Amino acid sequence: MEKKTTHSKFGSKLGFVLAAAGSAVGLGNIWRFPYLAAKYGGGIFLLVYLILAVTFGFALMLTEIAIGRRTGRSVLGAYQTVEKHCAPLGWMAAVIPGLILPYYCAIGGWVLKYMTMFVIGQGTATAQPVVTGTGESVSFFGSFIGDLGGPTLFFLIYVILNAAVILLGVQKGIEKVSKLLMPVLAVLIVGIAIYTMTLDGAWEGIKYYILPDFERMTAEKLFKTIAGACSQLFYSMSIAMGILVTYGSYMKKEYSLENSVRQIEIFDTAIAFLAGLIIVPAVFVFSGGDSSALNAGPGLMFITLPQVFETMPGGQFIGAAFFVLVALAALTSSISLMETVVAAVMEKFRLTRVKSCIIVFGITIALGMLSVLGYSAWSGVTVFGLQFLDFFDFITNSLMMPILALLTCILIGWVVGTKYVEEEVLHGEKKFGAKWMYRIMIRFLCPIFMIIILITPFVTEI
Repeated sequence: MEKKTTHSKFGSKLGFVLAAAGSAVGLGNIWRFPYLAAKYGGGIFLLVYLILAVTFGFALMLTEIAIGRRTGRSVLGAYQTVEKHCAPLGWMAAVIPGLILPYYCAIGGWVLKYMTMFVIGQGTATAQPVVTGTGESVSFFGSFIGDLGGPTLFFLIYVILNAAVILLGVQKGIEKVSKLLMPVLAVLIVGIAIYTMTLDGAWEGIKYYILPDFERMTAEKLFKTIAGACSQLFYSMSIAMGILVTYGSYMKKEYSLENSVRQIEIFDTAIAFLAGLIIVPAVFVFSGGDSSALNAGPGLMFITLPQVFETMPGGQFIGAAFFVLVALAALTSSISLMETVVAAVMEKFRLTRVKSCIIVFGITIALGMLSVLGYSAWSGVTVFGLQFLDFFDFITNSLMMPILALLTCILIGWVVGTKYVEEEVLHGEKKFGAKWMYRIMIRFLCPIFMIIILITPFVTEI
């Protein structure tokens, strides 16, 4: 029998689903998903992603939420409760969000800056080059992150916003904010998507995004597409970040696990798909059909899209709505990252929420400033040739998260057995409809996908 801790719970199933969906819907959905879809064949990527989401993603998400709800512990105690020798997995699950949160908040600060510029009617300036003191012409984005004061200020504001929500607790903070922000986010993304699809020339971008191009598909491209879709699932579904275990521990027993996971998947995938309907057609119109304009990383969000909004009818208003949307998506995700670390500190050191939040706040500021300074005062300092932000992103997303997911699959699939999760799914339910699919995925196919994700960056580099 698991030892359970008494702590807060979500007040409703809707609150849990929206909070979990909010953790999943983040920056990766808004700019990484559209980029990958365009890069890997549009409709083919969408088809592969959808298949993986309802199988691979479903199995991993269900497993983590079930572990959290059955143990009633933070990530530090949950894995140890499942199997006493697996405490290191709990530490890894706590360290991952602890490393992601600081640099995510740095990016969140950039988003707040752009949102502010568009909301106050100065969005056009973000699309214009800036002449530096040395006479060099750089993008507004390059000038902004190369400065110390601006990025630091918006980074601090963003971290404070997260801490304020966490201090209010599970029901009064996370649940209430999720119930407010997620419907607003959904309305914004649907509205902007409809608008961009009506632009002249947008149809070519829609076809590129949605229709699969089987003629150009090879075995190598299919492998890369599968690897890209698997990798995106980690970003899109908050897998292997400790978040789902933490939120699962706040989930009441009477809520259906299987149905809740399906609802989270639908919401998350719909938001990612709609983000593509915003970005791909808009960039196609702006670039005259040049797919290379859909470059990865910050360039798409902070350089290309402001230029798109500048040329778009009503672009100032659409740009403001878009960056409000991105800010909401980023905030719901970073809140879940901070809550995961705070919950672990509370349980490990038996501290109050306020004291734990202050500790995590301080650590986030200290580590986050490395990412902020990495583009300004310390721009010449790298770790293995990577900027601080890129380094933290690589070790968490490319190494630690796939390893944690792989070890979790081994733990549930081969050590304690899939019945550990199945029993929790059946708590208060008559049947587990996806039981056989779940067993096959968690024992065999998910570990294979984890290995693919782990080796792909190195194979690509070679």
